[in-house]
Amino acid sequence: MNNELQQFISEKTPLVDAEMNRLIQSENSPTNLKESMLYSVNAGGKRIRPLLVLSVLTDFEKTVSEDALKVACAAELIHTYSLIHDDLPCMDDDDFRRGKPTNHKVYGEATAVLAGDALQTVAFGILASLQHTSPEKIVKLIALLADASGADGMVGGQILDMEGESSTLTLDELEEVHRNKTGALLSFCIEAGAILADANEEELVQLREYATNIGLAFQIQDDILDVTSTTEQLGKTANSDAASEKSTYPSLLGLEGAKHQLEKYHQNAIKCLSFIKKENSMLKHFADYIVHRNV
Repeated sequence: MNNELQQFISEKTPLVDAEMNRLIQSENSPTNLKESMLYSVNAGGKRIRPLLVLSVLTDFEKTVSEDALKVACAAELIHTYSLIHDDLPCMDDDDFRRGKPTNHKVYGEATAVLAGDALQTVAFGILASLQHTSPEKIVKLIALLADASGADGMVGGQILDMEGESSTLTLDELEEVHRNKTGALLSFCIEAGAILADANEEELVQLREYATNIGLAFQIQDDILDVTSTTEQLGKTANSDAASEKSTYPSLLGLEGAKHQLEKYHQNAIKCLSFIKKENSMLKHFADYIVHRNV
């Protein structure tokens, strides 16, 4: 990770963490539910999604406003809710997430489900209550997040992922799963940042293509790490995909083939950023980080 990205992460992550905690603490909800929500929000994580929102603004030389920070938090709350549900016994059945017991192991399955539900609705409430963003942009952001996180995006991808267990998917089918399950929310983050930064239509087209490529690259690297890292390194169960008999990029292409595919999407993403005339593009730094990370 280069120095510019490290400094950016060090500066912006505490802002995201503090704002998410403030937003959840302000909810008038039962104590046990709030504790469960905060448990997963504060369990760690790379915060890639909210940082991508803020990276777009940085590359467009826009101020990270109060509303931009809230939009970034909304994306991370949706991501956190998805992880809580993803870990449930009825889905991926994981006991550990980020090196800690998963939410349902601490609070029980019912509370974990409700904590995920609550985080989802808080996220939409955050977007609806933005104070310094035009109504037109707010409506667009809400619609985009609904598409990215719902049946046409993340939730649809989760269903396809579960249906694909114990069967061999084609590469096209596998990419459809991950364009939805992983890529859709990442794409929301990029497009949300672009909307807040007043990007023009040509820039939006390039940023959407960038988002598609880093979404697929992100998942390929996840698949590679699942077979090359230990449970201790990952903070979650290693080789879980093989145990679930899931199709992955390494299982379809071999490890070297998966690495080749990863580099293809990495280079495609970088090419999409040619319109950003900055020596230290934060979006380029994030594309590099996503494919070279080890957790």
